[in-house]
Amino acid sequence: MRRGVGLTLLATALSVVVSGCGSGVIDKSTDGVPPAEATGTLRVLLPSYPPSAKGKAEFQKVVDEFHKTYPKMKVEPDFATYKNLNEKMSTSIAAGIPYDVMVTGVGWVQPFASKRIFEDLGKYGVTPEVIKDKSIEALIPAASYDGNLYAYPLLADARAVALRKSAFVEAGLDPSKPPKSLDELKVAAEKLTKRDKDGNITRSGFDLASASGFRQSFVTFLASTGTPLYVDGEPNFDNQKGLDTLLWIKSMINNVQPYGQTNAAQQPLVLTGEAAMGIVNGGVDCSDEGIGQKNCDDLEFFRFDSGQEIEYVGGDLASIGSRARHKDAAWTFIQTLTTKSSLDALAKLNKKIPAYQDASNSPQAKSNPLSQFVADGLKYAVNENEVPGNWLEMRGNFDIQLTQAVLGQKDPAKVLHNLAGQSR
Repeated sequence: MRRGVGLTLLATALSVVVSGCGSGVIDKSTDGVPPAEATGTLRVLLPSYPPSAKGKAEFQKVVDEFHKTYPKMKVEPDFATYKNLNEKMSTSIAAGIPYDVMVTGVGWVQPFASKRIFEDLGKYGVTPEVIKDKSIEALIPAASYDGNLYAYPLLADARAVALRKSAFVEAGLDPSKPPKSLDELKVAAEKLTKRDKDGNITRSGFDLASASGFRQSFVTFLASTGTPLYVDGEPNFDNQKGLDTLLWIKSMINNVQPYGQTNAAQQPLVLTGEAAMGIVNGGVDCSDEGIGQKNCDDLEFFRFDSGQEIEYVGGDLASIGSRARHKDAAWTFIQTLTTKSSLDALAKLNKKIPAYQDASNSPQAKSNPLSQFVADGLKYAVNENEVPGNWLEMRGNFDIQLTQAVLGQKDPAKVLHNLAGQSR
């Protein structure tokens, strides 16, 4: 529901940008003003800090550091979530009161940069070479549009695959030699699936992590065949590799996992033992407050490889609003946000990997075996790649139409063809 509202607002907001109208009251620009003398309010929109006591305390540390350069400027945070982020951004544009700093995710930069809502960071010296040297090279495509960089990476949100060693041994499989290709995964998943006397699945052989849709699963499995979803904004999935991947997912649902399976804790099913294998996020709490050390000891992690070893990686990316009145101050804020100490705090709060060089030796990576595994695998990172300008709308279309194909409601080949056409 929120996605639709956000897209409607975005369409309205973009007309405001094009016409140059806006009725909101905003500060006088401080660009060019000596930082020690600059006044006004820096408006910051970010889903990266949870609106908890810990989240607000860590954010305040960034503000305090920023104030060493801009002592007279106020900082007004908006602790959004990814569910309402699009709506908040669009509303601010329509109201004519833009945010100065906006943190979004993979797949967001191209739609907003193409509509001139994000500022080109090249004027602040941000180039692909800078990202390669200071951040994570794999996130450059996600931060780029038309050859320029419009965002600076903060966090890498990586995925891995986990298996239960005990389930593998029980099924006569070797947990030290996990399946990696789609064919191997299906064979193993079918052996690992448990059913009751009536044929109902009681333990899934593989959790595709698709309770909210099949888009990310499809992107991940397709990438493991060496096929990115988009290339230079053009669809790259309406082909045999794309069809084979979608048919493979279709062959798994209600065969090794019931459609829509989830649990009350909203945790990956393999972590609770409800699945023998499955896609997991980039961190696990092995303490007694989490899943416990015994559960952690029963886990082995691996990556998909159907011709190309891959690790799906999303992320949090910081941008400057093109209509911001405090662009210089916004850049200083982003520089403060991307210090090692700030990124380490963000990584811990979100169970993600800090987007700096040598992330494998970060405190978050060292805190648990899953974070260490995904941090070590960032060189295998893939995602949707450089998406088209209508991607925020396309994401919803993917989840809806891929689900219809998987459930046999629509022809898979026609679904991919339709999605490719809608991407142009």
